[in-house]
Amino acid sequence: MLTFQLALFFGATLIIMSLKIYEIFHSLQGETSRIGLPTVFVRLTGCPMRCTYCDTAYAFSGGSNMEIADIVHQVASYGAHYVTVTGGEPLAQKECRELLTTLCDAGYSVSIETGGAMNIAVVDPRVSIILDIKTPASNESENNLWSNLEHLKMTDEVKFVVCNHEDYDWAKQKLSELKLTEKCPVLFSPSYQELNATELASWILADKLPVRMQVQLHKVLWGEKPGV
Repeated sequence: MLTFQLALFFGATLIIMSLKIYEIFHSLQGETSRIGLPTVFVRLTGCPMRCTYCDTAYAFSGGSNMEIADIVHQVASYGAHYVTVTGGEPLAQKECRELLTTLCDAGYSVSIETGGAMNIAVVDPRVSIILDIKTPASNESENNLWSNLEHLKMTDEVKFVVCNHEDYDWAKQKLSELKLTEKCPVLFSPSYQELNATELASWILADKLPVRMQVQLHKVLWGEKPGV
């Protein structure tokens, strides 16, 4: 399964791909249509965005450099089929695209969680992209790269983290205006400890929105902390 090429030759120069990794851990997927599945998470260090509801600010810095070979070796040690590459913002490190392709070549079912400000066209088409569209209350909505929507596949998913009713109305408008459900499944998630999940569910039902309502399973089980 783990047959992959980790070094690229250009003339006489050997280039070894490496990334800044904050943590690699085995847990249950807490979000998306893969919720509940045992998954290996590869969390990359760094993010250019500063969302108000960010739950991984600890990964803005720190971590250590790892070669792709070592990353994949550690992923393999957990024996899981599903791998999620996350951050921070994983696509902020250009070597991330090579990691994604290497994981796909190794036979894993791979997803990436990205904040929506980076170009997803560079991502291997075998990867399921979880694209977070930033709402106004995130204070990052101006950085949404709307051209990303042109590259979505039906195996991808769009996510809105909703902080209040104004966010909900904005997301509902984008859902209709951009015909998002024709592109891929759409997720609405309440901002953790900011918007009551039952309240968001009632809005979705009242408006008959064709979206998947989700709560973050890992936080229900273990709270908000690294390594879950």
